[in-house]
Formats: sequence, C-alpha cells, structure tokens
Amino acid sequence: MNTQVTLSGWTLDNPVIPASGTFGYGYEFSEWYDINILGTFSFKGTTLEARFGNPTPRIAEAPCGMLNAVGLQNPGVQAVVREELPKLKKVFRKKVIANVSGFSVDEYARTCAILDREEQVGLLEVNISCPNVHGGGMAFGSSPEMAAKVTEAVKAATKKPVYMKLSPNAADIAEVARACEEAGADGVCLINTLLGMRIDPRTRRPILANTFGGLSGPCVLPVALRMVWQVYEAVNIPIIGMGGVASAADVLEMMLAGATAVEVGAANLKNPYACRDIVRALPAEMARCGVENLTDIIGGAHHG
Repeated sequence: MNTQVTLSGWTLDNPVIPASGTFGYGYEFSEWYDINILGTFSFKGTTLEARFGNPTPRIAEAPCGMLNAVGLQNPGVQAVVREELPKLKKVFRKKVIANVSGFSVDEYARTCAILDREEQVGLLEVNISCPNVHGGGMAFGSSPEMAAKVTEAVKAATKKPVYMKLSPNAADIAEVARACEEAGADGVCLINTLLGMRIDPRTRRPILANTFGGLSGPCVLPVALRMVWQVYEAVNIPIIGMGGVASAADVLEMMLAGATAVEVGAANLKNPYACRDIVRALPAEMARCGVENLTDIIGGAHHG
C-alpha cells in the first residue's frame, strides 16, 4: 500500500495531519507516541505579537462536536521561532506546517516573512478567518477581494508554499478559493470551524464568554465534504481537507471529495492517540476499499 501524498513538491509519508490549535507545537504529543509517524502537523495559530486570547469560558460541548472561542492565544511569532521550534526539532525530524493568523494585511505578511527563514517550516497555512481590524471587523475570508489581498501580500513575503485556510462562513467558499488561486496561492485548506453558540437555560446566558464560537467535530463532516467537493470543482491547486475527520474511512472520503491531504482537529482533543490510530488503520482501510495508491483516489468521486 502506498500512502504517500505530495503537497507542492513536498512528499508526505501519509496524508494525516493534526490540525492547528489541536496539537500544540507537537512536542506535547511526543510524550504520548512517536509523532514522526504523522505526515506532518500544523502548529498552533501564530500571530505577530503575543495574544492572551478570549476570556473564559472558551469551550462548550455540542451534540457530536464542540464549540471553542480560544481567541488565538499564542506567544507571538518571535517566541515561537526562539523557543517552540527548537524544542520541536528534538522530537520531530520532518518539516511542519506553520499556521499564521493576523488582523491586518501587513501583520500577515510580516509574520510569514519571519517564518519564511525557518528551515523546519515546510509550508505556510494562512488563516483568513480572522477579523480585519482596518475593515470594520469582517473576516478576511468573507470576501474574495480581501482574501486575494492577503494572498498577494503573503506570497510577496515568502518563498515557501502558501496555503490559504478558508472560512465556511463565507457566502461562496468556491469563489473565495478561486480568488486565492488567481492571487497566487499554492493551495487551500478547508474548512475552518462553523460559527455557532450554546445557551445555558438556567442562567439564560450564552455559555461562551465570547457568545459565539467555532463548531468542530463529527457533526461538521458532511458540510466539510460538500465544501471540499465544491472547491475541487472550482480550482486547480491542492486542497487540504478538514472538518470532523475522526477515522481512516473519513480520510478516504475526504480525499475522494478532492483533498490531497487531510487534517484531523477535534478528534485529538477527545483522544490524544487519534492521529496515530488513523495512520495505523489507513492501510487496512485502503485494502478494504480496493485502494493501492492513495494519490489515485484524489477527487475520485467526481469521476464516478
């Protein structure tokens, strides 16, 4: 069984990638298992300056999923480069995906320029679900025009492959993906979390201090598959698919919809061994479905 996949010239041993925000900086999980069995992973969302994040409570349960409003808590890109990446290098011999967030076009570009110098970073995953502080608070990923501006700025600041992480809360995610491709993106990642909320009937108040949060977990898988399908039909660049993936069967389903690689998010929070178990189960699931080479099934559902 050949489980290898390729993202912009970077060959991964398998398509299983822990998603940003669910795997820390990797070394935390290395205490549980050898994380080198992963294709790679996307480290915690990083901004130009340190961020404390949103007030608590930040987490709420939901049927077949969870809501989070962490608020991009991180030590800032300079601390990540100075402290986190050296610790990671001791336990992970592969390159990693750097997840980048920002609140202005300039912030995105400056953060990516700093990470561009890091040999450990294989590609940049640019989260455009952040609010544009200079544009009324609307998320950059809400409009094709804003998404294209961030893409162009980041591409001008780095030589590494740039994958834009798209928001499912956009009116037309395929249109945003096309705008990113036209602006020079090397790939796209989707989906980020869906906007949701919970209310406590006893207090009659929202459970999350932020009122709204991002919904993730198995409940969003059908939505994620639909959007990966639509974006695959719209662009000619690689897709990293994510949203509710929790098994080897889910990985194959996501790839059949059009993903070249697959990120696993909320499942890591429920079971720290989730990605390890998926990697181990993948060959048997491929055999069960008659798949010899994973790359052969990318977008396969579109072709009958």
